[in-house]
Amino acid sequence: TGWETLDGGASRAFAVADHQVAHVYVRNQHDVDRVEALLEEVSGIDRVFNRKKQTAIGIDHERSGDLVVLAEPGCWFTYYFWMDDARAPDYARTVDIHRKPGYDPVELFLDSGIRFPKAHIAKRLMQKKFGFRYLMDVIGLDATVVRGSHGRLADHGREETDSPVFVCSSRAIEADAVAVTGVKKQLLQLQFGV
Repeated sequence: TGWETLDGGASRAFAVADHQVAHVYVRNQHDVDRVEALLEEVSGIDRVFNRKKQTAIGIDHERSGDLVVLAEPGCWFTYYFWMDDARAPDYARTVDIHRKPGYDPVELFLDSGIRFPKAHIAKRLMQKKFGFRYLMDVIGLDATVVRGSHGRLADHGREETDSPVFVCSSRAIEADAVAVTGVKKQLLQLQFGV
């Protein structure tokens, strides 16, 4: 038996998960409405933004998904695409941001199934020291260990207490608040005076 692998380009639709936001790419544009309707029925999804809705709220970047999906408060998306953990790809149990098709907050936790995790890590470091190939396979596959969530804007009326904070020491930024879509402009101004 081999490990599962994802071929996004061959998929009719696939999502790149970024915790509470996911970008859904649809191969055939005729399927976008159907995929949108399916996603709107999924428990835990708050909103689905097609290209028109993305434009209306200023998130219509050329690399955005055909659909951008927002999770409900307290919910989040995982990139796990396999059905059987025994067939999970080798990178699933490692910190490997370049091969995972999405953000993996489970990387913040050691696998609770490893009886002596420090000994396991020491063994892997010894393999590295002696030039052996190894995987630092110490991450579990239990997404329920993640209890917090981030990535969505504050609900209406809670902006003061639940929004991201933009702080800098420069007096060049004199705004009391910066829209999320304006952060890039502010950073460029701070860094390059643009």
